[in-house]
Amino acid sequence: MVTREGSRPASAEQRLKELGIDLPAPAEPFGATMRLSRSPHSTRSLLVFCMALVLSVMLASSQLLAQDQGKKSPVGHPTFYRTIRIDGLSIFYREAGPKDAPTLLLLHGFPSSSRMFEPLFARLSDRYHLVAPDYPGFGHSDWPDPKQFDYTFDHIASVIDDFTQAIGLSHYTLYVQDYGGPVGFRMALAHPERVEALIVQNAVAHDEGLGAIWATRRAFWADRPAQEQALRENLLSFAATKSRHIGADPKTELYDPDLWTDEYRFLNAPGQAQIQTDLFYDYRTNVAAYPKWQAWLKQTQPKLLVLWGKHDPSFDIGEPQRFRKDVPNAGVHVLDAGHFALDTKADEIAGMLDEFMKTQK
Repeated sequence: MVTREGSRPASAEQRLKELGIDLPAPAEPFGATMRLSRSPHSTRSLLVFCMALVLSVMLASSQLLAQDQGKKSPVGHPTFYRTIRIDGLSIFYREAGPKDAPTLLLLHGFPSSSRMFEPLFARLSDRYHLVAPDYPGFGHSDWPDPKQFDYTFDHIASVIDDFTQAIGLSHYTLYVQDYGGPVGFRMALAHPERVEALIVQNAVAHDEGLGAIWATRRAFWADRPAQEQALRENLLSFAATKSRHIGADPKTELYDPDLWTDEYRFLNAPGQAQIQTDLFYDYRTNVAAYPKWQAWLKQTQPKLLVLWGKHDPSFDIGEPQRFRKDVPNAGVHVLDAGHFALDTKADEIAGMLDEFMKTQK
């Protein structure tokens, strides 16, 4: 065998000698019953082979160790899966990272849960304190009966605000996606002193940001009894659940189908259709509140990062520039991704978050 340079590679025996490892003298034959031991030459060859094998394993192990040491890994900060009683409800949340590090409060979208932020936990928990709760009626938090719990965005924002105080979050950067927008903006307007910065990922604060698919949804707000069945097909069907992830992205092979099949299974759990229909009926109050949110953005000029998956079927692609109009110094990045941009662009988003957070120090 010849190397690329045309020279014959050194034998195992030569490599061992170069490393200062002396070979033992040939051993005497062990006996006629062991064929490999009948000659000193065969015994010496066997010893060379064994020692070369040991050397190769040692070298490979040292290379793997060096590679591992060269990687940044949040393995020292595992994710904790916790629950806490808030306003009589069990609220589930994920938490990771040093508690004395800058805090990212991650507010999920529909019909997801804190699970959607797992890619960020895997990439950022070595240097940030990450907290992601499940709203009432979502994920692993309690799903109270709609007859006993008002599923409104005001109510959910109040519960999550109480949650932040219960676990001792006095200041945080808000990351809001989809439903996280209405929840987060309510929290920011109620307690602006707690919000150090704002990250918006496919969440709307302008009426023009609601795409064509919202025609059925606006009709539902105008006449719930007549339009409820059409709304459920538009919002809760399998096709709608899958489209929320993929949208118009032609690279469908990048998407894990478990994303929408798990969410569809969640939407079909007992009681969920009513919970989500009630909450979506209240979405009309978000549209009415948009002017207040825009006024807050213009007046306070928060540190703002806007991340936008351009294949989103629900929200208009012009929405990122509307945020920039409100906050001219906002960082805006339009990504080749869908509504849940973390599905396919987790590395890029983690890098952008890291750079953004460094500017907050």
